[in-house]
Amino acid sequence: MTRTALGLAFALIAGAGEAAGQEFKIGIVDFYGLSRVSPSEARQALTFKEGDGISFEADRPPAFAESERRLSTLPGVLRAHLNVVCCDADRVIVYVGIEEKGQATLHFHATPRGEIRLAPEIVQAGKDFSEAFMAAVQRGDASEDDSQGHAFFHDPATRVVQERFVSYAARDRRPLRSVLRNSSDAEHRALAAQVLGYVADKQAIVGDLVFAMSDPVEDVRNNAMRALSVFARMSPVEGRPIVRVPYEPFIALLTSPVWTDRNKASLALMGISERRDPALLAKLRREAVTQLVEIARWKSKGHALPALLILGRISGQSDDAVEAAWTRGEQEVIINAVLEQRTGS
Repeated sequence: MTRTALGLAFALIAGAGEAAGQEFKIGIVDFYGLSRVSPSEARQALTFKEGDGISFEADRPPAFAESERRLSTLPGVLRAHLNVVCCDADRVIVYVGIEEKGQATLHFHATPRGEIRLAPEIVQAGKDFSEAFMAAVQRGDASEDDSQGHAFFHDPATRVVQERFVSYAARDRRPLRSVLRNSSDAEHRALAAQVLGYVADKQAIVGDLVFAMSDPVEDVRNNAMRALSVFARMSPVEGRPIVRVPYEPFIALLTSPVWTDRNKASLALMGISERRDPALLAKLRREAVTQLVEIARWKSKGHALPALLILGRISGQSDDAVEAAWTRGEQEVIINAVLEQRTGS
């Protein structure tokens, strides 16, 4: 079945099925979910550090279990989540998520129990996509064109599969929606979310993808949010209406203990906030500044910049100014402008 979300992160470092037993260097260790616990306290509880090598066994480094156990013994900590993501300068990134006691808990839908499944050719297309995409990333060719409202990768082999997604989405829109909402197979739900992103009438399936953002499985949520974030970034074209994507579900997932939720939520909100809707920016200022600041302080530009751009928009700064601040290493200037503005309001 198709690899999605963090499963791809491991496979992109080594070929599919080759990661187990190999050692990789840790380039970055970053945190999220910290309030009562300081980053230094959390870092001291880890059994590894930046520059160390880690090996993968069954897609999970053995050191992670002990680090999560030690983190969970810190005062005020309920549990910890360690996530490996590829890659920064050919080194892996480890994100350490902390769930603190007393924090609001997100509630997801119950696991569906339906027996409906995707057509075999769609399942095969999912496998073909994963293989082509992994090969492309290993060659350093991961660029994509989102201008049509769905992802088309530069890599020809990957794009050929995505063009098949377009035809399957047109042919099977109704069964894809049913699988997404009702199938007991999480991998089929995740692939359905991915393929639905290629439907011609994007607005018609926004509700389905928003529903999938409350799926109990992170891969399903990840694929749904990725599709919606591409919708939000669609290039305006005469005769093609702007797709209306609600922002409230993404703001809620900024508090998730799962790294992919926070990553994709910030990416989607970057696209949705590009038009600088005052109501959205005001809600972000009231409810999400703490989480956005945390993300904006991550060391990986690809993961941190969406949140930093959102913070710049909240404080009325141009995207060019935010990009320039990042280039100069002055992210705190952007962050402080928002914090000072909120304190003074």
